[in-house]
Amino acid sequence: MSLRTTLLQATAIAVLPLAAHAGDISFSPVPFAKDDAAKRQAIASDTVTIDGKDYKIGYHVMARSGDKIGDNTFALLTDKDGNPVKSADGSEHISDSADFTSLLRQGDKLYSVTHFESRPGAMYLSEVEQDADGNLKLVSTKPIDFSEYHGLWVPCAGSVTPWETHLGSEEYPADARVIEAATSLDEIDDYDFPMVRYAGVNPEGMSLEQFRDAYKPYRYGYPTEITVSEDGSAKADKHFAMGRVAVELAYVMPDQKTAYISDDGTNVGLFRFEADTAGDLSAGTLYAAKWNQTSAENGGAADLEWVDLGHADDATIQKAIEAGTQFSDLFETAEMGEDGSCADGFSASNAEGNPECLKVKDGMDAIASRLETRRYASMKGATTEFRKMEGITYDADKHQMYLSMSAVEKGMEDGAKQDLGGMNAIKLPKNKCGTVYSLSLDDKFTATKMMGLISGKPLTEEHKVKAQDASCDPAHDMCGDTAELNSCDINGIANPDNITYMPGYNTLIIGEDTGSGHQNDVIWAMNTDTRELTRILSTPYGSETTSTYWYPNVNGHGYLMAVIQHPYGESDEDKLTDPAQARAYVGYVGPFPQMDATAKTQ
Repeated sequence: MSLRTTLLQATAIAVLPLAAHAGDISFSPVPFAKDDAAKRQAIASDTVTIDGKDYKIGYHVMARSGDKIGDNTFALLTDKDGNPVKSADGSEHISDSADFTSLLRQGDKLYSVTHFESRPGAMYLSEVEQDADGNLKLVSTKPIDFSEYHGLWVPCAGSVTPWETHLGSEEYPADARVIEAATSLDEIDDYDFPMVRYAGVNPEGMSLEQFRDAYKPYRYGYPTEITVSEDGSAKADKHFAMGRVAVELAYVMPDQKTAYISDDGTNVGLFRFEADTAGDLSAGTLYAAKWNQTSAENGGAADLEWVDLGHADDATIQKAIEAGTQFSDLFETAEMGEDGSCADGFSASNAEGNPECLKVKDGMDAIASRLETRRYASMKGATTEFRKMEGITYDADKHQMYLSMSAVEKGMEDGAKQDLGGMNAIKLPKNKCGTVYSLSLDDKFTATKMMGLISGKPLTEEHKVKAQDASCDPAHDMCGDTAELNSCDINGIANPDNITYMPGYNTLIIGEDTGSGHQNDVIWAMNTDTRELTRILSTPYGSETTSTYWYPNVNGHGYLMAVIQHPYGESDEDKLTDPAQARAYVGYVGPFPQMDATAKTQ
């Protein structure tokens, strides 16, 4: 019997979680990075106390981008033929943008899949060696082939399915309407241009025709799934049936049929996919959330309705893409009135903050729902006013879901310009430091309510003035230039991104992706009952924390994966003194003892 079959059968026995052991966990806190030396390091908690017993932990690096591992170079981008992709200067392009990294058990072997948030994107499959003390080391690596899908686009966050596959993403797909209508390359966002390297085209000096031949926008913007076999082979799939948005990640619930999809950007939506068959994401029905606000406090609260976007399967949608379907095949368009109104027969959309009047052409609803998912959802009355939707995780202890939003602003504000063409459903005060939300789930894993759990605290000008006062108390870490370099309270979250939950210990792990909010991005452990925060990892200048993901038991050890993306790349570029400092870190905090339900009953 295969591991996949065993997992499917085991999960089918009981869909809803059992009451978990209420364990205690506390991390030794990592100090706020005050000086240059601390701001250049990856510093993690060195001890953790679990149910009264102390364990030594730390941050362990399994690989850095550019490392030679076995026969291959980790993080080297490759084209459709497997050849190295070249940077503008002619050098081989090694990505510093490592993101989600999974741990996958297959038989007696342990593998890891790491994806790189680049254009073209990349995924590397690595075999992992685990010693008796739980230390992990990559012993071989190789790129995963996406040529069947014409490459991989900007893979961001991810998750591991209940059947132990790597579930990835494709973020910020291009606007197909703009690309179809363009009469010159100047009318197209040059963010899209580097992808043509996958087809062997040099973006420097290419023509509009060459770009269009190499880059078909509807090929990108979907959840991706990697199935790894014990022999070290990997099969890649794109799940077109789950819809095309700026996929931050897709997260599958314990029923193995319900998946939530977070959508990153401005004026985006929250989506739920119901698969036809447990353990198979290739066909199902897609829904989009409608926010019915009940409070504007602490990031807001709402009752959720779900708008049915229809049924589809991967094969049908892929066939339409490869047949050359364009925006004009899906929609008729009309001018929008100054008040956001549309002519009879047309529906308004404010997806991505672009007010439009659209009408789906006859017979094209199923295809439009998957190729233009956000526009279609907005036309159908779903809420497309969310901003920077990020991580998702499930809390089996309370049977609820957590969702992070790195900023509460723009379409989420009352009467913002991005509301034109929409319903102005979300009416919240601006909070550029972001919020983590909790979502109540029913017995079928459908989210019914959404409310702010914890929010970052923006610093006011009064805080900044006080920080410069000679009488300021350094014990509170808010003196001198601290308030100038950190626009969010350093003792709270700033722009929450990837999140993960530690079942049985009431602990939510929150990673940051912040620029001016905190000068140095950190990872926090938060007690979900008390809301108490402990800083457990501080990262170097200009980094983003990614791949925050908890594994309670991998062959008798627990791991908190933590990747450090693009050091010195998002800010403080002038602090870089050696190019090697800018390489991404792929690693973990730990190792922990085994911390799943089995361990607690022993």
